[in-house]
Amino acid sequence: MLKKLKPIKLLVLDVDGVLTAGEVIYDDSGKEIKIFNVHDGLGLRMIMKAGIQVALITGRRSKALVYRCKNLGIEKLYDGVRDKVAALEQIISETGLSIEETAYMGDDLADLAIMKIAGLPIAVADAHELIIDQAGIITTANGGCGAVREICEALLKAQGVWEKIITELF
Repeated sequence: MLKKLKPIKLLVLDVDGVLTAGEVIYDDSGKEIKIFNVHDGLGLRMIMKAGIQVALITGRRSKALVYRCKNLGIEKLYDGVRDKVAALEQIISETGLSIEETAYMGDDLADLAIMKIAGLPIAVADAHELIIDQAGIITTANGGCGAVREICEALLKAQGVWEKIITELF
């Protein structure tokens, strides 16, 4: 796994089912509530500190997600997206990185087309079987339960900066 992660400079994530457990909660007024894993958040902060860029592509719009991105310092949020491949192509163009330097982490059928073109497709443990079949890496954790953190730590170790980041942060 570490060899596959070594060239990655951009981690692109789906949201529902990857950063969350895939559940949508509404309160009595219809306000959407999302539950994010704090371990995933720290993992994303660590890889950004190491110079690995992070982007989110999701078909849904959510104020909770916008707030979470601001909290983590993630500037590349593409929400309400119908064509995830076009969004990834835009991100690649904006960053100047190559597709080979890009990992995409997904969980469900809406991620299938983008998984087929990503340099390194990653599936969460509880992803749909077609997504798992497409993945170069499958996490041991389910979406929303530390899968993103698992990949973030592996990225840092693969690129030889794990100890440095731990020392700087703690």
